[in-house]
Amino acid sequence: MATSLLWLDTPISREEGARRAADELLKPAYENESLIDQLYRRVTQFLGDLLDTASGGGSAGGVIAAVVIVLIILALIVLVSWHLRRTTRRNAAVLGGLFGERAMTAAEHRATAEGLAAEGRWSEAIRERLRAIARDLEERALIDGMPGRTADELAAEAALSLPGFATRLAGAARSFDDVTYGGVPGTREAYETMSTLDNQLREARPVPLAAVPGPGNQAGGAA
Repeated sequence: MATSLLWLDTPISREEGARRAADELLKPAYENESLIDQLYRRVTQFLGDLLDTASGGGSAGGVIAAVVIVLIILALIVLVSWHLRRTTRRNAAVLGGLFGERAMTAAEHRATAEGLAAEGRWSEAIRERLRAIARDLEERALIDGMPGRTADELAAEAALSLPGFATRLAGAARSFDDVTYGGVPGTREAYETMSTLDNQLREARPVPLAAVPGPGNQAGGAA
């Protein structure tokens, strides 16, 4: 027993540590190790080796190891951020955005909305009618074709070209959000309001850019 305790207190070299780690990995328990567990183990082992180098490799080795660790952390942050943005955008396109996966024209959205309204499916009809409005504005180049656009974003951007409809566009966006996320049942009146807005927007003409207030054409601006 005394011999065993003496062996445990004796420092081991890096080579001996590597040999014991290799022997440990040969155990049957590691044969069925998942990919995630393998990646985690290898990354932590790599970082541990870098930390050992930073603490015992002199000032130059410590600086190099510290720089490598910082770069790895930054790369992980960028990767996670990219994945979160991609996931958020995909969820927005499916759940929070106006459109689904299949691209449809304004006329197709409008026809779908009319069919749903004829069946009394007012919530779905309201959603499709606002999609018809959004697609129509895109087809007329009054708004950009941004994937994952929300109803509020649609109303805000469309109001820049059609300021006279700003209040009604905001109301249409609220109606869309109510039936989509708020659990508010759609009604015939809400659909007819959306339909009327759609028809009037189709006939509306955008305000010329020169007529939109801006830094160079506000009252009192430079001549």
